[in-house]
Amino acid sequence: MLYDKIKDYLKSGIYPFHMPGHKRSKAVLDGVLPYEADLTEINGFDNLQNPEGCIKEVEKKAAQTYGVGNAFLLVNGATGGILSTVRSMTNYGDTIIMARNCHKSVYNAVELCGLNAVYALPDVDSEFGIFASISPKQIEKLLYENNNVKLVIITSPTYEGIVSDVKSISEICHKFSAKLFVDEAHGAHFPFSDKFPCEAVKIGADAAVVSLHKTLPSLTQTALLLTNDNSIADRLKSNLSVFQTSSPSYILMSSIDRCIDLINSNNILFNEYISNLKIFSEKCKSLSKLNVMCCGNDSLSNHRFYDFDIGKIIVSSVNTNITGKELANILRDKYKIEIEMAYTDYIIAMTSVCDTKDSFILLSEALLEIDKTCIRLEKNRKNLNYLYQLPERKVKSSEKYKFKSRKISVNNSLNMVSLEYVWAYPPGIPLIVPGEIINKNTIMQIKNLTQSGINVHSTYNKLPNEIYAADLIDKI
Repeated sequence: MLYDKIKDYLKSGIYPFHMPGHKRSKAVLDGVLPYEADLTEINGFDNLQNPEGCIKEVEKKAAQTYGVGNAFLLVNGATGGILSTVRSMTNYGDTIIMARNCHKSVYNAVELCGLNAVYALPDVDSEFGIFASISPKQIEKLLYENNNVKLVIITSPTYEGIVSDVKSISEICHKFSAKLFVDEAHGAHFPFSDKFPCEAVKIGADAAVVSLHKTLPSLTQTALLLTNDNSIADRLKSNLSVFQTSSPSYILMSSIDRCIDLINSNNILFNEYISNLKIFSEKCKSLSKLNVMCCGNDSLSNHRFYDFDIGKIIVSSVNTNITGKELANILRDKYKIEIEMAYTDYIIAMTSVCDTKDSFILLSEALLEIDKTCIRLEKNRKNLNYLYQLPERKVKSSEKYKFKSRKISVNNSLNMVSLEYVWAYPPGIPLIVPGEIINKNTIMQIKNLTQSGINVHSTYNKLPNEIYAADLIDKI
């Protein structure tokens, strides 16, 4: 397919009097970056914005692999697919329902499309300090209370691997004539073992995005937009041409092709992966202070979520004398293990089919050693990571430019209207959204996270000691 086509072309000896400017020159380049395979839309290599040849064939293969009607290649991550899908499934000014724990790209789409967002706030699991799943009953209640909702957006799985009951939620959405879009970025691996949850589109979602680069062997920025809904296919193609580059990377697209071929041709990969996860889980049962969420954990049935991705390993340190940040530092400095994310009281280790048995043993033995040196706390630290109630909203995020903006200390911003987003990154879930009132809880969260060494960003600053806000009367 595309991957093999590029390999064959590089053997042809054709000289490139065309973009890109590096001309695949071995004499000039150092050989570290894959310049040699960096092609453009030359004869025979199709066009991502209107695929008819080899790129179209990759999309067909991806659709067959995921068991859906349409799969569109994404080369700027799930973000481009999210922006394109939200714009395709709504009209400007529509009311939508969205989970509050959606990624910031969903919020950007809401702002760009002038949408009125009604939030579904998940419960927080107190033991791990993470968002639980979205309840179908909550979605049904919100649909009943809000007329003419065109679209519901949820994140499943979440960054921590928590999965919602997509099948039930999709049935409820369709009963109210609304469509369901699932940000499934972290679930690209779901179809390849029955030990993982079901892929969203196959169980009723109208569209979903999956980031191949997150959990499968594909290059960063590669993703797919999946749908069975032919009624939105033309609008999706049109909006993808708006939010995706007109000069897509053939290296990225060929890595999608190669990734799909690899997972289709090697069933043993996922069998070994599941086996390694089980071995890791068995070892972690000996932990007495640290708490690990992974496969084989019998206590998970007591938590407030529908399902979870066993490929995500969540390690909670809330019962101990070390924070999540300190745990990550120990793993890095002493054991040479770099984890995906560290938060105040837990860490996330992301796994994939490319992790070896030895790598799982390395992590489990490191955690067991650290566990022996920890001190168990008599009383857990209070979790201040997440929203327990929604801030009051005065205007839509798209209306923020109607206010006179002032840069003000976070400490002095109480009861003002935020004119920017504030979020911890990762995972990129906003603590406050433009148009919402800054309350005591917001200020407390910002302080708690920054004091814990968590990277807190706002739209304009990394550590928001100051925030752009306005008084309600300060309209332009």
